[in-house]
Amino acid sequence: MTAASSPVTASTPVHPVDQVPPAGRLTVLSFQHVLAFYAGAVVVPLLISAGLKLTPEQTIHLINADLFTCGIATLIQSVGFWKVGVRLPIIQGVTTTAISPIIAIGLAVTGGEGGVESLPAIYGSIIIAGLFTFFAAPYFAKFLKFFPPVVIGTVLTTMGITLLGVSANDITNYAEGVPASKDLLYAGFTLAIIILMQRFFRGFLGTISILVGLVIGTGVAFAFGDTSFDKVVTADWVGVTTPFYFGLPQFTLTGAISMIVVMLITMVETTGDVFAAGEIVGKRITKKHVSAALRADGLSTTLGGVLNSFPYTCFAQNVGLVRLTRVRSRWVVAGAGVIMIILGLLPKAGAVVASIPSPVLGAASLALFANVALVGVQTLTKVDLRDNRNAVIVTISLGLAMLVSFEPGVAGVFPAWAQVIFASGVTMGSLTAIVLNLLFFHVGRQSGMDIATDAAGKRLGLAQVNAMDRDTFVDTFAPLFNNVTWPLEIAHESAPFNDVHELRSAIQGAVLTASPDKQRALINDYPDMAELLLADEERAAEIASDAGSLALDQMDDAEQEQLSELAQRYRDRFGMPFVACLGRMDSRQQIISGGVRRLDNSPEQEHVVALTEVVEIANDRFAIMIADANPVGSAWARKFEQLA
Repeated sequence: MTAASSPVTASTPVHPVDQVPPAGRLTVLSFQHVLAFYAGAVVVPLLISAGLKLTPEQTIHLINADLFTCGIATLIQSVGFWKVGVRLPIIQGVTTTAISPIIAIGLAVTGGEGGVESLPAIYGSIIIAGLFTFFAAPYFAKFLKFFPPVVIGTVLTTMGITLLGVSANDITNYAEGVPASKDLLYAGFTLAIIILMQRFFRGFLGTISILVGLVIGTGVAFAFGDTSFDKVVTADWVGVTTPFYFGLPQFTLTGAISMIVVMLITMVETTGDVFAAGEIVGKRITKKHVSAALRADGLSTTLGGVLNSFPYTCFAQNVGLVRLTRVRSRWVVAGAGVIMIILGLLPKAGAVVASIPSPVLGAASLALFANVALVGVQTLTKVDLRDNRNAVIVTISLGLAMLVSFEPGVAGVFPAWAQVIFASGVTMGSLTAIVLNLLFFHVGRQSGMDIATDAAGKRLGLAQVNAMDRDTFVDTFAPLFNNVTWPLEIAHESAPFNDVHELRSAIQGAVLTASPDKQRALINDYPDMAELLLADEERAAEIASDAGSLALDQMDDAEQEQLSELAQRYRDRFGMPFVACLGRMDSRQQIISGGVRRLDNSPEQEHVVALTEVVEIANDRFAIMIADANPVGSAWARKFEQLA
C-alpha cells in the first residue's frame, strides 16, 4: 500500500473528563478527594451505631464496610459500565438522609432495644430500596412532579431538626441527668475549631473543617485521658467485609417504604448534583446521564445492603471540590475510590475512627445536621407560602414530625407494623408532606384557593375563572396592570388553567413574549419612582395599588432631591420612566442605589430589567388579589411578614 493510499485518521481530542493525569499527580489529587469526603463518610456509620447501641467491634466493622463499599460505588459511578454510572468526577457516599429512618427501623423491630439484632431488617429495607431505585431510574422524570420544592424543603428541614437529637445525645454522652461539664467542654471546643476553620480558611481547607475538628477534638480528649486507642492495638491489620455479615436480610413493608422515600429524596438530590457536575466539567447532561447516575445509586445501595453498609448518593462537597481545583478528570475520582477500598480493608483505620469521643462526634454532627436543615429552609424560600395549600403541607408535616420526635411514646399506641412510621420524625414528616402534596395538588381537579373577587365582592375560585369569557376575565384581573389590558387578553387564550401557577405564568408569558413596541408602551404606562414616592397619600393611591415599602415613611429633602435627579437621568438615558417593584423591606437608599446601578445598563439590558419589574409589580398585585379573596390563608403568611 502506498503512502498516498494510506488511511488518514484525525485524532479526536480527549475531553478533560476522560483524561488521565500522570500517576503522581493523580495519586495526590485522589487523596485530596478522600480527605474532603472522609469525615462525611465515617460520621454516618458512627451515628447509626450510636443510635442502635452497637459495640465498638461492630462499629469498626460498619466503618470498614462503609469505606469499602464507598470505593466500589465511586468506581461504579465514575468509571461506569453498560447503562450504569454517569462517568463524571462524582464520589459516592452514604446519604445522611437515611440516618434517622435507619435508626427508627432498627429500634422498631427490636422494641426500642437496638443492637445487632436490628441490622438484618435494616439491610432488607436497604436492598429493596436499592432495587427500586435501579429499576425506577429511567422513569424518574415522571416522579419529579410529586417532589416539588415544598416537599423536598419540608423533608430536609425535618431531617436536619430531628437529627439534632442524635447530636444532643452524643454531646451529653448519653447522660440521663445533668451532663458532665467536661463533655460539654469537648463538644464546645470541637465546634469552635469547626467554626474557626470555616471563618479563616477557604477552598479545600474549608471543606475539611469537620475532619480537622474531629482530629483536634479527639487529640485533646486523648491528652486528658478521656479517650483510648486500645481498640486500634487489638484490631487486625487486614479484614474483608463479607456479605450478610450480621445475618440474612429480613424484609418489612414499613421499613421498605421508609427507605424508598429516602431514596426518592436522594434521587432528586443526585439529579441536581449531576447537572451541577456537568456544568462544571463542560458536559451537556441529558436524561440518559441522569438515568445512568440513578442506576449507579440503586446498584450501590443494593450492594450496601449486601455488604453491611447503607444507601448511597452523590457527595455534593466533592462536586464543589472539582469546581475549586478545576481538575475535571473522572479518573482522579476513580483513584479516590481505589484508596477508599484499601482503607476499607484496614480495620485499624476503622478502629481509630471508632475511638472518637461521643461529645466530639456530637459537635461535628451538629454542624452537619444543622446544615441539612439550612438547605431545607433555603429550598422552602422558593415556595409560594402565600398559597395556603403549601402552608398547610409545611406546617402539618413539621408539626407531626416534631410530635413524634418529642413524644416517642406515641408510636406504642400503633400496631407493630406501623411503629416504624410513628417512631421516626423524619419518616412521619416525609410521608405527611408527600401525602398532603398528593391531596392538594394531584387528587381530583383542584381549583385551589379563591383567587379573585367579582364586582359584587363574591370570591372566585379557579373553576369560575376558567369559565369566564374574555371580557369578564380582563375586567376581573384588570387591577394587575395600570391601564393596559392586552396581556390579559393574551393570557385568556391559555385557559383553562390547572392551578394558580399556570394562571400567573400565562400572564407573565404574555408580557415577556410580546413585541418590543408593546412592551415599551406597557413600561411607559407606569409612573416613575419619583412621581410615586414623592406623591401625597391620595395621589399615590390613584397611580398605584402596590403593597409599597415599610421604609419610605419619612424621606428627607436630600433623598427627595436624589430620587428626582435619578428619575430624570434615567428618563434622559433610556426614554422611559424609572419603574421598580418595591419590596416590603426596601430602604430609601436601596431604591436609589439600585437605580444608580441600572444607569450603567445598556438600553437593551435595561429594557429587560424594566419589563421584569413590571412583571414583579403584577405579581405583587396578584398576591394582594389572592389575599383579598382568601383572607384566612393569606393571614397566615402575613403573620410571618410582620415578624420579619
